[in-house]
Amino acid sequence: DLNDDTETILEAIESSQHTRLPVYREHIDDVVGILHLRRASRFTSRESFTKAQLVQETEEPYFIPLSTPLHTQLYNFQRQKRRVALVVDEYGGIQGMATLEDILEEIVGEFTTDFTSELGEVHRQDDGSYVINGSVLVREVNRLLGWDLPTTGPRTMNGLILEHLELFPDGNVGVNLGRYGIETVRISDNLIRSVKVTVLS
Repeated sequence: DLNDDTETILEAIESSQHTRLPVYREHIDDVVGILHLRRASRFTSRESFTKAQLVQETEEPYFIPLSTPLHTQLYNFQRQKRRVALVVDEYGGIQGMATLEDILEEIVGEFTTDFTSELGEVHRQDDGSYVINGSVLVREVNRLLGWDLPTTGPRTMNGLILEHLELFPDGNVGVNLGRYGIETVRISDNLIRSVKVTVLS
């Protein structure tokens, strides 16, 4: 909220588990733009940070109707070359934010999540790490292992990693999410099939 003081705004940015945040004035319906946290890294000095600088780093918001079917919006994202949209109801009120990763997760999840519980695809390794199937639900991983991986975004491990990478990797890569180090183990057919997760000390 641009009406907050700069310290509160910076704390919200630094503590966010999302890669994109809506920037608004007083109420979410008055959105100024979307801030990518990669751009927020340019705010190197708390002393020199200004709200005008924040607004300058935002992208123009892209709005979509709440009633838009998933497959239609997937096509629209590709056509508009967008990755994130604000969802509005019939009265113009903002109901939430949808990302390309969310939609892919919903579509792919229709075919994968029903089998997750039967696969038992969470395997502990000798070094204390875990190899996990990419289609396993993040909430299920947290429940089984007592972890606190982010659950407010994509539902599966595959989607969680893609959200943070913002692109489909050409080969195996690693990312750190809080206290978890995640490496892709197997990638095929535009999906991260399995990952290795290590709890960082």
